[in-house]
Amino acid sequence: MIEPWYVRQMARYNAWQHNQLYPVLDTMGEAELRKDQGAYFGSIFGTLNHVLWGDTMWMSRFDPNIAKPDVAITDSSAFLSSLGEWNAARFQMDGAITQWAQRIKALDLQSDLAFYSGVLGRDVRKPLGLCVAHFFNHQTHHRGQIHAMLTAAGQSAPVSDLFLMPEEL
Repeated sequence: MIEPWYVRQMARYNAWQHNQLYPVLDTMGEAELRKDQGAYFGSIFGTLNHVLWGDTMWMSRFDPNIAKPDVAITDSSAFLSSLGEWNAARFQMDGAITQWAQRIKALDLQSDLAFYSGVLGRDVRKPLGLCVAHFFNHQTHHRGQIHAMLTAAGQSAPVSDLFLMPEEL
């Protein structure tokens, strides 16, 4: 389904997207970041939190060295309480994703991943390659929502086209 080069490319893309977001977010006030904009997770900050929560949950399934989040999905929009805390955790998670991607092998992606899904309330077994593709798709989906909210707030949203990602980051 997917190959290790794809995982590494998407890990780079993920980090590139967040590296572009930090300076934009840092210019915004707390009220603007937390303003309910009618998105599924409410605000820019709520959606940022949900993406980081999701990344943490999936990475805890992919890498036994990553601890799963200490809050349920229903509280994922309040995962972290401040932008500074989010910035630090996001930076660390992007590093963990990049390191994990460097270790992934084609054979790993052909195996199954067994995990408990709190959303479904049961054990699940799915192809790891499918779960990894979902992991990166989930990030992109919600960053699109963040992009729209930033634009609506009058901010310059980052470039998100994959083919425009610089070769060197």
